[in-house]
Amino acid sequence: MRDLKFPIQLTFNIGTLANDFKATDSEGHTAAFVKQKLFKLKEDISIFSDETKTELLYKIKADRWIDFSAAYSITHADGTELGKIARKGWRSLWKAKYLLIDQHQKEQFVIEEENGWVKVWDNLLGEIPVLGLLTGYFFHPSYAVMNLDGEKVVRLKKQSSFFGRKFEITKLTDIDNDDDERVMIGLMMMVLLERRRG
Repeated sequence: MRDLKFPIQLTFNIGTLANDFKATDSEGHTAAFVKQKLFKLKEDISIFSDETKTELLYKIKADRWIDFSAAYSITHADGTELGKIARKGWRSLWKAKYLLIDQHQKEQFVIEEENGWVKVWDNLLGEIPVLGLLTGYFFHPSYAVMNLDGEKVVRLKKQSSFFGRKFEITKLTDIDNDDDERVMIGLMMMVLLERRRG
């Protein structure tokens, strides 16, 4: 997943039992197909080159049982480590916050929800019959990826859609190809976790 052409669209399948989605670039080409194994006590995610699932690109696995401070290891198909994404414990109850860690175990980026109130209103109104079906058209949580200097480099934003099934990743400034890869996969894992939160 290199030389990506932004923005990247993430579209979840709603017609399957599996929690899976497709990533497409600005030219409409499939950049990745993400599949999460169901009924696992630990997260187990596979990222393929496309929906045929013939070419495995990456694996993401939780390094501990699911909890508020789990870390998720990201590896290439051959098992070499690309990095980790770690959720920031109890802070995630208000505004989601994650750390992206490189293959040398050094913190590299922070992913943070930009406005916690958007998710609060989305969750509250989502409990109201009929109106709850429409919240995907009114509330659009966004998440900023920041470097260690606090500069925003990438943004992920929920798009208008039923069932919260569409997201867009926009690049705000240039970063290295290796970092593009780590950021993209980290955001893919974060989307799976945040959709489960509501």
